[in-house]
Amino acid sequence: MSVPIPALDAAPGPAEVEEADATAEPPFEPEGSASGWPHRLSPPMPADGLWGWLGPLLVTLLAGVLRFSRLSVPKTRIFDETYYAKDAWSLLHHGVEVDKGVGEFVAHPPLGKWAIALGEAAFGNNSFGWRFSAAVAGTLAVLMLARIARRLFRSTLLGCLAGLLLAVEGLAFVQSRTSMLDIFLMVWVLAAFGCLLLDRDASRIRLGQLGAGERPCGRGPRLGVRWWRLGAGVCLGAACATKWSGLYFLVAFAAMALWWDISARRAMGVRRPLRAALVRDAPALFASVALLAAAVYTASWTGWFLGNGHNAYGHDTYVRVGQPTLQHTVAVVHGWVRYQVDVWRFHDTLTAHHPYQSHPIGWLLLARPVSYYYVGSKLGVGGCAAAGGCTREILAIGTPLIWWSSIAALLATAWTWISRRDWRAGAILLATAAGIVPWAYYDLQRRTEFLFYALPSVPFLILALTLCAGLVLGPRDARQGRRTLGAVFVGGYLVAVLVNFWYCFPILTAQLLPYAQWRHLMWFGSWI
Repeated sequence: MSVPIPALDAAPGPAEVEEADATAEPPFEPEGSASGWPHRLSPPMPADGLWGWLGPLLVTLLAGVLRFSRLSVPKTRIFDETYYAKDAWSLLHHGVEVDKGVGEFVAHPPLGKWAIALGEAAFGNNSFGWRFSAAVAGTLAVLMLARIARRLFRSTLLGCLAGLLLAVEGLAFVQSRTSMLDIFLMVWVLAAFGCLLLDRDASRIRLGQLGAGERPCGRGPRLGVRWWRLGAGVCLGAACATKWSGLYFLVAFAAMALWWDISARRAMGVRRPLRAALVRDAPALFASVALLAAAVYTASWTGWFLGNGHNAYGHDTYVRVGQPTLQHTVAVVHGWVRYQVDVWRFHDTLTAHHPYQSHPIGWLLLARPVSYYYVGSKLGVGGCAAAGGCTREILAIGTPLIWWSSIAALLATAWTWISRRDWRAGAILLATAAGIVPWAYYDLQRRTEFLFYALPSVPFLILALTLCAGLVLGPRDARQGRRTLGAVFVGGYLVAVLVNFWYCFPILTAQLLPYAQWRHLMWFGSWI
């Protein structure tokens, strides 16, 4: 299969030309199109037909097999499953989180727990049931990333590479097999990014159609309803309704979308693109992202609003007997707002020590992973045949070769953004920062934090690696020797990642290991 590779290390291609020089001619045009500014707004997608879906689906199939194999092991609840799996079961039966028949104070919105509840509804209150939805979400994330990377880099090969890297990324793999909220947050964030990327292409195509054959005057044309941007608002609202840290991505993605609008109008030749975007695009952006996201977040609490003072925590804090209907409704809303404030105070003052807490500065180094499950056994117990005893562990840790190499990839991505003004590099850096940098601020307040908080940034670390793979592979018109050397390097890296994942696989899946072998897998003391 011959797949075009984007010329990442050549002069800016048509995808970046609006950032570099809105008057320059693009280096190539699709067959049958006229040269000029309308085409620069949206370069063509790969013309590989079936392979554009078949390749990503094959990678997704591999991810699904890995995630669903032995999904019910261990049979007991591990780490924070003791909270989320129980809360999900309560939501399924009561519509709210209830503990011993009384409304329970919970620190996270309900949407992620509703997702877990779907699996429990289908398969029961057991280890497979409460992990099923996470496995589905983690598998779909691989398909989403493969298609997003294909669109971002205009290459099916690079799209499949990104999907494969996520399929064998250790932290995403473990979270896909654990009934916690972070995998759902990652999926909603990734979906929002994909929607905005689709909106970017669709809006540029529309701008080109509306102004084809002439330079626009004034602020340029209006674009009407932008459905993919509405989709992004729904996804960002769902992210916030899963964990509040989705708010960081909402702010970052809104800024990114506005900048893309400014760039598009600049590429059209609008003289004051900032002003034009603020007038033409910003109001609809605010409505579709901020207001729609707020509506989705509020709707996720429907079960709480339909509850009462007995089964819904804080529901009747401001309710008084005999209140008229309108005053009763206002009192319930007041109680909900007070509940949100209490949750914020809980998170803002969470400083209790935990043996597996870590600092954001060490996350990319995998300085302190989290042990979700550990059981030791002696010789002859539980199938142990080793004289020194055996262990089973689930360690929430990223695939080291992916995480450590992503540090160099982020530096290369930053250089690409600074030196080439490549919008793709800027988007990757912004999304990565949105998932890590805010936690560095909270770390200054000594808040309790864990490595898995960085999970929503993992797909964007992989996109940085994929961008670098495109740089190494070289442009399509490079010498064959250069292309071959680049392919060998990228292929060698991929093989090394697969071996690294296979090597770590036993401590990601609670496989029975002799203690000596387990100890050999603990490369650093901080991993224990």
